[in-house]
Amino acid sequence: MTDSLAQPRFRLGFLTHVQGRGSGPAELAQTYRNAQELFVAADELGFDVGWVAQHHVSLGGGGLSSPWTFLAHAAARTTRIRLGTAITILPLEHPVRLAEDVAVVDTLSGGRVEIGVGSGASELEYAAFGRDAARKRELTSEGLAILRTALSNKEVGAAGFTIQPPVADFTERIWQGVFSQPGAEYAAAGGSNLLLNRAAYGYDAPTDEVQRPWADSFLGAWDQPRAPRIGLSRFIFPAADKRSALEQIGADVHRAAQKFGAKGAFPVGLSVEEALRRFHSFYGHPDEIVAELQQEKVLPVATDLIAQFNPAIPDHDAAIRALELIATEVAPALGWRPEVHSSARSAELAGV
Repeated sequence: MTDSLAQPRFRLGFLTHVQGRGSGPAELAQTYRNAQELFVAADELGFDVGWVAQHHVSLGGGGLSSPWTFLAHAAARTTRIRLGTAITILPLEHPVRLAEDVAVVDTLSGGRVEIGVGSGASELEYAAFGRDAARKRELTSEGLAILRTALSNKEVGAAGFTIQPPVADFTERIWQGVFSQPGAEYAAAGGSNLLLNRAAYGYDAPTDEVQRPWADSFLGAWDQPRAPRIGLSRFIFPAADKRSALEQIGADVHRAAQKFGAKGAFPVGLSVEEALRRFHSFYGHPDEIVAELQQEKVLPVATDLIAQFNPAIPDHDAAIRALELIATEVAPALGWRPEVHSSARSAELAGV
């Protein structure tokens, strides 16, 4: 496959886990408002897709349990950015009901929805919803088959029943988050686009070295008539310099790495520097980030670069500034350009 970054344009996205500093009602309300403002800012900056991650168990200072309600609100506040989940935890949803929510948001947004699904990882979430975590892969496969049928406007659940409102073609808008090479091959076999996480847990090797074979297996197994898509999520936090970036992200990333160590996903007792490496972090001056991303092993085959700040929780102003730097300095240096839309193009032609 031709390296995507050598092509004229790849899609640029950002992902928020909707986290803040406090856990009180007023603080959580502000966290949700701030996350909405990120969508507004990204829309204005030309980002192609805004993604949210579903978490039923609080991450501490937030976490988004109901992504489609959130995205409906974001749809009303934006004009062009696409709206997606990376991911919706499919086994904890009724797939027909989920398809209805997706259909409503897609209709209200003018067809801007992308849906990424996966099995999730929290046994507590499964217990809360009365689902068997040991069957999560099977439940994901069963749910995805039903979701595909529903989003194809076909009869689902009972003779004569189709979802309302009907939706435009979703064939190219369904994604699967995977954490293994067999998972990538399975996604390809089903015709799903591939979502790769910001970090590969349980491995000592760098994340891109671990994930590149997954991406290659996905591409090798792809047999659909349309081109495959790979969405690559990466921790990207540009600032004036590395010191300024570390002031915003260092403590949070270190704290998160310690929690992952307690669960066995990372070694225990990591330094800040090793924690940042384990999360495959790109931070500092935009020029430094560009140089490092140019060496990223999965990025050349990605069609979508998805920037996120999680597990860091930067100040809201710093987060907005980081989005600006990604859209104006980092992504353009890698070959991305904002898509010119009809109204902007008309004004350009008119000399406005």
